[in-house]
Amino acid sequence: MEDLPALVSAHARLIGCSDTVIYVTDLQQLSLVPLPGQQNEAGEPLEPIKIDATMAGRAFRAVEIVQARSADDRRRLWVPLLDGTERIGVLGTTVSKVDELVEWRVKQLASLVAVMVVSKRPHSDSYARVVRARPMTLSAEVMWNLLPPGTYANEDVVVSAALEPAYEMGGDAYDYAIDGSRLHLALFDAMGHDTSAGLTASVAMGSCRHNRRQGMELPEIGEAVDAAIKEQFTGRFATGILGCLDLETGLLNWVNRGHHPPLVIRGGQLVATLESVPIPDPPMGFGLGFSVGLLRYQLQRGDRLLFYTDGIIEAKSPDGETFGLDRFVDFVIRQEADGVSAPETLRRLIQAILRHQSGRLQDDATVMTVEWRSERLRQLTL
Repeated sequence: MEDLPALVSAHARLIGCSDTVIYVTDLQQLSLVPLPGQQNEAGEPLEPIKIDATMAGRAFRAVEIVQARSADDRRRLWVPLLDGTERIGVLGTTVSKVDELVEWRVKQLASLVAVMVVSKRPHSDSYARVVRARPMTLSAEVMWNLLPPGTYANEDVVVSAALEPAYEMGGDAYDYAIDGSRLHLALFDAMGHDTSAGLTASVAMGSCRHNRRQGMELPEIGEAVDAAIKEQFTGRFATGILGCLDLETGLLNWVNRGHHPPLVIRGGQLVATLESVPIPDPPMGFGLGFSVGLLRYQLQRGDRLLFYTDGIIEAKSPDGETFGLDRFVDFVIRQEADGVSAPETLRRLIQAILRHQSGRLQDDATVMTVEWRSERLRQLTL
Protein backbone atom coordinates (compact mmCIF):
# COMPACT_ATOMS: atom_id res chain seq x y z
CA MET A 1 0.00 0.00 0.00
CA GLU A 2 2.88 2.38 0.80
CA ASP A 3 4.23 2.13 -2.77
CA LEU A 4 0.89 2.77 -4.46
CA PRO A 5 0.80 6.62 -4.50
CA ALA A 6 4.20 6.97 -6.19
CA LEU A 7 3.38 4.21 -8.67
CA VAL A 8 0.05 5.80 -9.60
CA SER A 9 1.55 9.29 -9.84
CA ALA A 10 4.29 8.11 -12.21
CA HIS A 11 1.88 6.36 -14.55
CA ALA A 12 -0.67 9.19 -14.38
CA ARG A 13 1.93 11.55 -15.86
CA LEU A 14 1.96 9.39 -18.99
CA ILE A 15 -1.63 10.44 -19.71
CA GLY A 16 -1.11 14.11 -18.90
CA CYS A 17 -2.07 14.06 -15.20
CA SER A 18 0.21 15.73 -12.66
CA ASP A 19 0.21 16.19 -8.88
CA THR A 20 -1.85 13.03 -8.51
CA VAL A 21 -2.81 12.11 -4.95
CA ILE A 22 -4.92 9.40 -3.32
CA TYR A 23 -7.22 9.92 -0.34
CA VAL A 24 -9.37 7.29 1.36
CA THR A 25 -12.27 7.81 3.73
CA ASP A 26 -11.88 7.26 7.44
CA LEU A 27 -14.13 4.74 9.21
CA GLN A 28 -16.75 7.32 10.15
CA GLN A 29 -16.71 9.00 6.74
CA LEU A 30 -15.91 12.35 8.28
CA SER A 31 -12.57 12.94 6.57
CA LEU A 32 -10.58 11.94 3.52
CA VAL A 33 -7.14 10.84 4.67
CA PRO A 34 -4.08 10.57 2.39
CA LEU A 35 -2.39 7.26 1.84
CA PRO A 36 1.08 7.22 3.46
CA GLY A 37 4.09 8.75 1.73
CA GLN A 38 2.39 11.62 -0.11
CA GLN A 39 3.57 15.23 0.13
CA ASN A 40 2.42 18.66 -1.00
CA GLU A 41 4.44 21.10 -3.12
CA ALA A 42 6.35 22.26 -0.04
CA GLY A 43 7.46 18.71 0.70
CA GLU A 44 5.20 18.41 3.74
CA PRO A 45 2.96 15.40 4.42
CA LEU A 46 -0.57 15.79 3.10
CA GLU A 47 -3.24 16.59 5.67
CA PRO A 48 -6.72 15.03 5.92
CA ILE A 49 -9.57 16.81 4.11
CA LYS A 50 -13.03 17.22 5.60
CA ILE A 51 -15.72 15.47 3.59
CA ASP A 52 -18.22 18.23 4.29
CA ALA A 53 -17.65 21.69 2.77
CA THR A 54 -14.66 20.84 0.53
CA MET A 55 -14.39 20.20 -3.20
CA ALA A 56 -12.76 16.83 -2.66
CA GLY A 57 -15.52 16.01 -0.20
CA ARG A 58 -18.15 17.04 -2.72
CA ALA A 59 -16.75 14.54 -5.22
CA PHE A 60 -17.07 11.88 -2.52
CA ARG A 61 -20.53 12.93 -1.34
CA ALA A 62 -22.15 13.35 -4.76
CA VAL A 63 -20.15 10.68 -6.66
CA GLU A 64 -19.17 13.12 -9.40
CA ILE A 65 -16.04 14.66 -10.86
CA VAL A 66 -15.43 18.08 -9.33
CA GLN A 67 -13.07 20.53 -10.99
CA ALA A 68 -11.46 23.83 -10.05
CA ARG A 69 -9.23 26.24 -11.96
CA SER A 70 -5.69 26.50 -10.59
CA ALA A 71 -3.49 29.61 -10.54
CA ASP A 72 -1.77 28.68 -13.84
CA ASP A 73 -5.15 28.14 -15.55
CA ARG A 74 -4.86 24.37 -15.34
CA ARG A 75 -7.70 22.27 -13.93
CA ARG A 76 -7.64 20.43 -10.64
CA LEU A 77 -9.94 17.39 -10.73
CA TRP A 78 -11.31 15.41 -7.81
CA VAL A 79 -12.61 11.99 -8.85
CA PRO A 80 -14.44 9.54 -6.53
CA LEU A 81 -12.86 6.15 -5.95
CA LEU A 82 -15.51 3.43 -6.12
CA ASP A 83 -15.45 -0.26 -5.31
CA GLY A 84 -18.48 -1.09 -7.41
CA THR A 85 -20.84 1.36 -5.74
CA GLU A 86 -19.08 1.64 -2.38
CA ARG A 87 -17.28 4.96 -1.92
CA ILE A 88 -13.74 4.40 -0.68
CA GLY A 89 -12.10 7.78 -1.31
CA VAL A 90 -11.09 10.29 -3.99
CA LEU A 91 -8.31 10.80 -6.50
CA GLY A 92 -6.91 14.29 -7.01
CA THR A 93 -5.07 15.21 -10.21
CA THR A 94 -4.25 18.25 -12.36
CA VAL A 95 -4.74 18.44 -16.14
CA SER A 96 -4.17 21.17 -18.73
CA LYS A 97 -7.74 21.02 -20.02
CA VAL A 98 -10.93 19.03 -19.58
CA ASP A 99 -12.68 17.38 -22.50
CA GLU A 100 -14.40 14.04 -23.07
CA LEU A 101 -11.13 12.19 -23.61
CA VAL A 102 -9.50 13.62 -20.49
CA GLU A 103 -12.58 12.89 -18.42
CA TRP A 104 -12.67 9.33 -19.72
CA ARG A 105 -8.99 8.87 -18.89
CA VAL A 106 -9.28 10.12 -15.31
CA LYS A 107 -12.33 7.92 -14.76
CA GLN A 108 -10.36 4.90 -15.93
CA LEU A 109 -7.43 5.91 -13.76
CA ALA A 110 -9.70 6.27 -10.72
CA SER A 111 -11.27 2.87 -11.41
CA LEU A 112 -7.86 1.23 -11.61
CA VAL A 113 -6.67 2.93 -8.42
CA ALA A 114 -9.82 1.81 -6.58
CA VAL A 115 -9.22 -1.79 -7.65
CA MET A 116 -5.63 -1.64 -6.42
CA VAL A 117 -6.60 -0.11 -3.07
CA VAL A 118 -9.36 -2.66 -2.49
CA SER A 119 -7.13 -5.58 -3.46
CA LYS A 120 -4.39 -4.51 -1.04
CA ARG A 121 -6.33 -3.28 1.99
CA PRO A 122 -7.39 -6.68 3.46
CA HIS A 123 -3.75 -7.53 4.24
CA SER A 124 -2.44 -4.01 4.90
CA ASP A 125 -2.10 -2.91 8.52
CA SER A 126 -0.90 0.48 7.34
CA TYR A 127 -4.25 0.98 5.58
CA ALA A 128 -6.12 -0.10 8.71
CA ARG A 129 -4.18 2.44 10.76
CA VAL A 130 -4.58 5.32 8.32
CA VAL A 131 -8.39 5.09 8.22
CA ARG A 132 -8.66 5.12 12.02
CA ALA A 133 -8.80 8.37 13.95
CA ARG A 134 -8.37 6.71 17.35
CA PRO A 135 -7.86 3.30 18.98
CA MET A 136 -10.48 0.59 18.50
CA THR A 137 -11.94 -1.89 20.97
CA LEU A 138 -11.51 -5.63 20.50
CA SER A 139 -15.19 -6.18 19.70
CA ALA A 140 -15.09 -3.46 17.03
CA GLU A 141 -11.94 -5.00 15.53
CA VAL A 142 -13.70 -8.36 15.25
CA MET A 143 -16.94 -6.95 13.88
CA TRP A 144 -15.42 -4.72 11.18
CA ASN A 145 -13.76 -7.80 9.73
CA LEU A 146 -17.11 -9.62 9.53
CA LEU A 147 -19.36 -6.93 8.09
CA PRO A 148 -20.04 -6.77 4.34
CA PRO A 149 -19.39 -3.48 2.48
CA GLY A 150 -21.57 -0.55 3.48
CA THR A 151 -23.08 -0.27 0.00
CA TYR A 152 -24.13 -2.71 -2.70
CA ALA A 153 -26.22 -2.08 -5.80
CA ASN A 154 -27.33 -3.72 -9.01
CA GLU A 155 -30.17 -3.02 -11.43
CA ASP A 156 -32.75 -4.43 -9.02
CA VAL A 157 -31.70 -3.27 -5.57
CA VAL A 158 -29.62 -0.78 -3.60
CA VAL A 159 -28.47 -1.83 -0.13
CA SER A 160 -26.76 0.59 2.22
CA ALA A 161 -25.87 0.34 5.90
CA ALA A 162 -24.15 2.39 8.60
CA LEU A 163 -23.08 1.61 12.15
CA GLU A 164 -21.83 3.64 15.10
CA PRO A 165 -19.88 3.91 17.34
CA ALA A 166 -17.26 2.88 14.79
CA TYR A 167 -14.49 2.41 17.36
CA GLU A 168 -16.44 1.02 20.32
CA MET A 169 -19.27 -0.96 18.74
CA GLY A 170 -20.76 -3.59 20.98
CA GLY A 171 -23.50 -5.96 19.87
CA ASP A 172 -24.94 -4.53 16.63
CA ALA A 173 -24.32 -6.16 13.26
CA TYR A 174 -25.82 -6.20 9.79
CA ASP A 175 -25.49 -8.65 6.92
CA TYR A 176 -26.68 -9.11 3.36
CA ALA A 177 -25.88 -11.42 0.46
CA ILE A 178 -27.02 -11.96 -3.12
CA ASP A 179 -28.17 -15.48 -4.01
CA GLY A 180 -29.30 -15.50 -7.63
CA SER A 181 -32.56 -13.55 -7.72
CA ARG A 182 -32.78 -13.34 -3.93
CA LEU A 183 -31.33 -10.85 -1.46
CA HIS A 184 -30.70 -12.23 2.03
CA LEU A 185 -30.83 -9.70 4.88
CA ALA A 186 -30.08 -9.77 8.58
CA LEU A 187 -29.82 -7.25 11.40
CA PHE A 188 -28.74 -8.19 14.94
CA ASP A 189 -28.70 -6.35 18.27
CA ALA A 190 -27.01 -8.37 21.01
CA MET A 191 -27.49 -7.56 24.68
CA GLY A 192 -24.83 -5.35 26.24
CA HIS A 193 -22.06 -3.07 25.04
CA ASP A 194 -18.97 -5.11 25.89
CA THR A 195 -16.76 -7.68 24.18
CA SER A 196 -19.22 -10.44 25.05
CA ALA A 197 -21.95 -8.53 23.21
CA GLY A 198 -19.71 -8.36 20.16
CA LEU A 199 -18.99 -12.07 20.40
CA THR A 200 -22.72 -12.79 20.70
CA ALA A 201 -23.40 -10.80 17.53
CA SER A 202 -20.50 -12.58 15.80
CA VAL A 203 -21.93 -15.99 16.68
CA ALA A 204 -25.37 -14.85 15.50
CA MET A 205 -23.99 -13.67 12.17
CA GLY A 206 -21.85 -16.76 11.69
CA SER A 207 -24.70 -19.13 12.49
CA CYS A 208 -27.05 -17.19 10.22
CA ARG A 209 -24.65 -17.37 7.27
CA HIS A 210 -23.78 -21.02 7.88
CA ASN A 211 -27.35 -22.26 8.05
CA ARG A 212 -28.55 -20.01 5.24
CA ARG A 213 -25.88 -21.50 2.98
CA GLN A 214 -27.06 -24.97 3.99
CA GLY A 215 -30.45 -24.14 2.46
CA MET A 216 -32.44 -23.56 5.66
CA GLU A 217 -35.55 -21.38 5.55
CA LEU A 218 -35.81 -18.21 7.64
CA PRO A 219 -37.72 -19.64 10.65
CA GLU A 220 -35.24 -22.52 10.90
CA ILE A 221 -32.29 -20.13 10.59
CA GLY A 222 -33.71 -18.12 13.48
CA GLU A 223 -33.98 -21.27 15.59
CA ALA A 224 -30.41 -22.26 14.67
CA VAL A 225 -29.08 -18.85 15.73
CA ASP A 226 -31.11 -19.14 18.93
CA ALA A 227 -29.51 -22.52 19.68
CA ALA A 228 -25.99 -21.33 18.81
CA ILE A 229 -26.16 -18.37 21.21
CA LYS A 230 -27.67 -20.49 23.98
CA GLU A 231 -24.94 -23.11 23.53
CA GLN A 232 -22.06 -20.62 23.68
CA PHE A 233 -23.26 -18.14 26.30
CA THR A 234 -25.16 -18.01 29.56
CA GLY A 235 -27.69 -15.22 29.93
CA ARG A 236 -26.88 -13.65 26.57
CA PHE A 237 -29.36 -12.98 23.78
CA ALA A 238 -29.82 -11.02 20.58
CA THR A 239 -32.83 -9.54 18.86
CA GLY A 240 -32.88 -9.44 15.09
CA ILE A 241 -34.59 -9.41 11.73
CA LEU A 242 -33.92 -12.16 9.19
CA GLY A 243 -35.25 -11.47 5.72
CA CYS A 244 -35.21 -12.55 2.10
CA LEU A 245 -36.29 -10.30 -0.78
CA ASP A 246 -37.25 -11.78 -4.14
CA LEU A 247 -35.60 -9.35 -6.56
CA GLU A 248 -37.86 -10.37 -9.44
CA THR A 249 -41.22 -9.97 -7.71
CA GLY A 250 -40.47 -7.66 -4.77
CA LEU A 251 -41.91 -10.12 -2.25
CA LEU A 252 -40.27 -9.75 1.16
CA ASN A 253 -40.25 -12.70 3.55
CA TRP A 254 -38.98 -12.15 7.07
CA VAL A 255 -39.00 -13.28 10.67
CA ASN A 256 -38.79 -10.90 13.61
CA ARG A 257 -36.89 -12.15 16.65
CA GLY A 258 -37.93 -9.57 19.24
CA HIS A 259 -36.74 -6.60 17.18
CA HIS A 260 -38.12 -3.25 16.02
CA PRO A 261 -40.35 -3.80 12.96
CA PRO A 262 -39.02 -2.80 9.53
CA LEU A 263 -40.49 0.31 7.91
CA VAL A 264 -41.59 0.90 4.30
CA ILE A 265 -41.22 4.32 2.66
CA ARG A 266 -43.03 4.93 -0.61
CA GLY A 267 -43.40 8.16 -2.54
CA GLY A 268 -41.98 10.25 0.28
CA GLN A 269 -44.24 8.78 2.96
CA LEU A 270 -44.12 6.09 5.60
CA VAL A 271 -46.71 3.64 4.27
CA ALA A 272 -46.19 0.55 6.41
CA THR A 273 -44.75 -0.65 9.69
CA LEU A 274 -44.14 -4.37 9.28
CA GLU A 275 -45.47 -5.53 12.62
CA SER A 276 -45.42 -9.18 13.59
CA VAL A 277 -48.83 -10.74 14.20
CA PRO A 278 -49.77 -11.42 16.91
CA ILE A 279 -46.35 -10.74 18.50
CA PRO A 280 -42.70 -11.02 17.42
CA ASP A 281 -40.82 -14.24 18.00
CA PRO A 282 -38.71 -14.16 21.18
CA PRO A 283 -35.09 -12.96 21.03
CA MET A 284 -32.44 -15.50 20.10
CA GLY A 285 -30.53 -17.16 22.92
CA PHE A 286 -33.34 -18.23 25.27
CA GLY A 287 -34.21 -21.49 23.52
CA LEU A 288 -37.96 -20.94 23.95
CA GLY A 289 -38.86 -22.51 20.61
CA PHE A 290 -41.90 -20.30 19.99
CA SER A 291 -42.41 -18.90 16.48
CA VAL A 292 -45.24 -17.24 14.57
CA GLY A 293 -43.61 -18.38 11.34
CA LEU A 294 -42.78 -16.57 8.14
CA LEU A 295 -44.15 -13.09 7.47
CA ARG A 296 -44.66 -11.58 4.01
CA TYR A 297 -45.02 -8.15 2.43
CA GLN A 298 -45.29 -7.18 -1.24
CA LEU A 299 -43.09 -4.22 -2.17
CA GLN A 300 -43.86 -1.83 -5.00
CA ARG A 301 -41.30 -0.48 -7.43
CA GLY A 302 -39.27 2.26 -5.76
CA ASP A 303 -40.08 1.20 -2.18
CA ARG A 304 -37.42 1.70 0.47
CA LEU A 305 -37.15 -0.63 3.48
CA LEU A 306 -35.65 0.65 6.72
CA PHE A 307 -34.13 -1.71 9.28
CA TYR A 308 -32.70 -0.20 12.46
CA THR A 309 -31.60 -0.87 16.03
CA ASP A 310 -32.79 0.95 19.13
CA GLY A 311 -29.71 3.19 19.22
CA ILE A 312 -31.15 5.08 16.24
CA ILE A 313 -34.47 6.11 17.76
CA GLU A 314 -33.52 6.07 21.46
CA ALA A 315 -30.48 8.34 21.13
CA LYS A 316 -30.85 11.04 23.81
CA SER A 317 -29.68 14.63 23.83
CA PRO A 318 -28.01 16.01 27.00
CA ASP A 319 -31.42 17.29 28.16
CA GLY A 320 -33.04 13.87 27.70
CA GLU A 321 -34.84 14.35 24.37
CA THR A 322 -34.85 11.19 22.25
CA PHE A 323 -34.08 11.30 18.54
CA GLY A 324 -37.30 9.37 18.00
CA LEU A 325 -38.91 7.37 15.24
CA ASP A 326 -40.67 10.35 13.65
CA ARG A 327 -37.46 12.35 13.36
CA PHE A 328 -35.63 9.32 11.96
CA VAL A 329 -38.24 8.69 9.26
CA ASP A 330 -38.58 12.38 8.44
CA PHE A 331 -34.81 12.71 8.04
CA VAL A 332 -34.66 9.85 5.54
CA ILE A 333 -37.67 11.15 3.58
CA ARG A 334 -36.26 14.68 3.37
CA GLN A 335 -32.90 13.44 2.12
CA GLU A 336 -34.61 11.30 -0.51
CA ALA A 337 -36.70 14.29 -1.62
CA ASP A 338 -33.48 16.30 -2.03
CA GLY A 339 -32.08 13.62 -4.34
CA VAL A 340 -29.46 12.38 -1.88
CA SER A 341 -28.24 8.82 -2.43
CA ALA A 342 -28.89 6.08 0.12
CA PRO A 343 -25.29 5.81 1.42
CA GLU A 344 -24.95 9.58 1.70
CA THR A 345 -28.31 9.75 3.49
CA LEU A 346 -27.09 7.26 6.09
CA ARG A 347 -23.77 9.07 6.48
CA ARG A 348 -25.66 12.27 7.24
CA LEU A 349 -28.14 10.45 9.49
CA ILE A 350 -25.38 9.03 11.67
CA GLN A 351 -23.80 12.47 11.96
CA ALA A 352 -27.17 13.95 12.94
CA ILE A 353 -27.60 11.32 15.66
CA LEU A 354 -24.08 11.95 16.94
CA ARG A 355 -24.77 15.69 17.09
CA HIS A 356 -28.03 14.97 18.92
CA GLN A 357 -26.04 13.15 21.59
CA SER A 358 -23.18 15.67 21.63
CA GLY A 359 -20.88 13.19 19.92
CA ARG A 360 -21.23 10.33 22.43
CA LEU A 361 -23.65 7.46 21.85
CA GLN A 362 -25.17 5.62 24.79
CA ASP A 363 -25.95 2.61 22.58
CA ASP A 364 -24.94 1.11 19.26
CA ALA A 365 -26.85 2.68 16.37
CA THR A 366 -27.23 0.67 13.17
CA VAL A 367 -29.41 1.30 10.14
CA MET A 368 -29.80 -0.56 6.85
CA THR A 369 -31.86 0.53 3.85
CA VAL A 370 -32.99 -1.58 0.92
CA GLU A 371 -34.41 0.07 -2.21
CA TRP A 372 -36.14 -2.19 -4.70
CA ARG A 373 -36.02 -1.09 -8.35
CA SER A 374 -35.79 2.56 -7.39
CA GLU A 375 -33.85 3.71 -10.47
CA ARG A 376 -31.37 5.42 -8.12
CA LEU A 377 -28.37 3.33 -9.16
CA ARG A 378 -27.11 6.22 -11.30
CA GLN A 379 -26.49 8.21 -8.10
CA LEU A 380 -23.85 5.68 -7.06
CA THR A 381 -21.77 5.48 -10.24
CA LEU A 382 -19.75 7.88 -12.37
